[in-house]
Amino acid sequence: MGQTQASHIFPNRHTLEILQGDLTEEKVDAIVNAANSQLMHGGGVAAAIVQKGGEIIRVESDAWVKTNGSVTHSKPAYTSAGHLPCKVVIHAVGPLWGSGEEETKLCTAIRGSLELAEQLGLTSIALPPISTGIFGFPKEKAARVFMQTIQDFFIQKPQSSLCLVRLVIIDTLTYQIFLDQFQKTFKMQ
Repeated sequence: MGQTQASHIFPNRHTLEILQGDLTEEKVDAIVNAANSQLMHGGGVAAAIVQKGGEIIRVESDAWVKTNGSVTHSKPAYTSAGHLPCKVVIHAVGPLWGSGEEETKLCTAIRGSLELAEQLGLTSIALPPISTGIFGFPKEKAARVFMQTIQDFFIQKPQSSLCLVRLVIIDTLTYQIFLDQFQKTFKMQ
């Protein structure tokens, strides 16, 4: 688990944190997998989640797709967390850069993850920088979408059971870009 570098507390005591660390080590109710629509765990965050959490996550992912069909930006899937320290893995499908309406799709994927966590009665969630890896979403644009979407969620849902949203970023460059945007958004010195 990484160390929190910055946090912002919203009026109803909801908290947004950002840190550099390993998502698979987060002791929160749910972590978010940056998934593809078929929940194939071939690389990046998805592969790390299965590697540390165990094959049960892959088995449940396959069963989800078989039962429910492809996962969409607005309707993430969820599975158990296997050996991970969280309770649930939410599988959110972010947009591939160049697919059109990327910012709207990313906003929808983030919002869908937060809403699913809330529907499941969870109080804490950790997200990676969805779509900024092999999907090619520009990191600066993604950081702005993340900050705005999370802020809007807490403003629109002041009674949400989801008390803590944590952005967990493993690589230094992406982390610094997200931290810079966090500080701009929340006017931190």
